Amino acid sequence: HIGILLIGDFNAMIGDPTGRNKTRPQITLEETKQNAESYIEQAGIVLDNSNLEIVYNSDWLGKLGVSEIIKLASKTTVARMLERDDFTKRFKGGIPISLHEFLYPLAQGYDSVQLKSDVELGGTDQKFNLLVGRDLQKEAGQEPQVIFTTPLLEGTDGHEKMSKSYNNYIGLTDSMDEMYGKTLSIPDELIARYFEFATIIPQNELDLIKEDIKLDKSNPRDLKRKLARKIVSIYHGDAAAGLAEQNFDKLFIQKDIPENIPEIKIKKGEKLVSILGRSVLSSNGEARRLIKQGAVQINGEKVLDVHFILDPVEKLVVKAGKRKFVKVVSE
Repeated sequence: HIGILLIGDFNAMIGDPTGRNKTRPQITLEETKQNAESYIEQAGIVLDNSNLEIVYNSDWLGKLGVSEIIKLASKTTVARMLERDDFTKRFKGGIPISLHEFLYPLAQGYDSVQLKSDVELGGTDQKFNLLVGRDLQKEAGQEPQVIFTTPLLEGTDGHEKMSKSYNNYIGLTDSMDEMYGKTLSIPDELIARYFEFATIIPQNELDLIKEDIKLDKSNPRDLKRKLARKIVSIYHGDAAAGLAEQNFDKLFIQKDIPENIPEIKIKKGEKLVSILGRSVLSSNGEARRLIKQGAVQINGEKVLDVHFILDPVEKLVVKAGKRKFVKVVSE
């Protein structure tokens, strides 16, 4: 078999209605392509890029004419679409369902026809869409694909599925310190699930952990530290796992500043928001939010002014949130 990483840049314009209680806002194809830029980098962490075919479904879905879309839509019924639990709930609750949302499962299913897929992998939330792919393959005279579904993993909040949208995720590209710290923040009741679904662990060891949790033999804090080391070691190596634990202890137990934090040079009069946005945070918006929440410090002093300007005469240590640090010096 050939592994195919399918990037649904065209589907993203429709917006996956799975698990939604309202219509997603539509975005442009250009926006979906921008969002997809990091997908290959992230996938390369867990997949072998040298033996992987990468495709974008806009290559075929973007070429369909109106007559072909009508033909595709004729392959299913409204009743079949309303078998979806989320559509049923919205319909019974009087919450609008836009017609274009019905096209999402068809568009995703059509991918399987185009790729002549033998096996498709997806989360349990994608089961309906994967089964539509089987139906469309039958209509096209193809052998229906086998589908494998994997359980969804709750995020660090313990409630919603892990997602960047909910800000409850541990990212594949997170630093070792972020991975370690975020893992320790999960609720105790998720420890066994994280060991099972987020680490590489022998079944007998997993059974012992589950038994310890059930009989309350182990301290949850100790189990989470073990879990965090395992997760960090997968993506950063064993040495990094040990160092991440040391850094965490220095930061939260000894109240110290971790070693090897990044250092940037700034121009005089540069705003703190822009400094954080281009260094340790994902955006200026995130920087503003953390400042307003009182979660940003300079040399241990809180900064609450989103317009704060830095003009350091000496090296400053800026802390954003619980685990992100940057040293700032003048050019």
